[in-house]
Amino acid sequence: MSRKYEGLIVLNTKSIEGSVEDLVTAVSKEIEAEGAKLDEVQQLGRKKFAYNSRHLESGHYVNYFFKAEPAAIDRIQAKLKLNGNVHLQHFQRVA
Repeated sequence: MSRKYEGLIVLNTKSIEGSVEDLVTAVSKEIEAEGAKLDEVQQLGRKKFAYNSRHLESGHYVNYFFKAEPAAIDRIQAKLKLNGNVHLQHFQRVA
């Protein structure tokens, strides 16, 4: 049974090749590769952190809204953990 989820991803754009759009699209494809269906992608923009996190001062925040099986969340998190451009990730179920 598919459920609705929201994923907040903070991207490290410090040393990327290409544009931020390309990076957002690449993460979208990684999420869809695990069987999720994207509903909406909201780019919240670059925001400065309260303190330096792993030598970064800021990150590009993106909200992904999608439908997926509950087991797919663990696979998505594991896959994004290997992506060096994903600084932080948080997923929650949307009612």
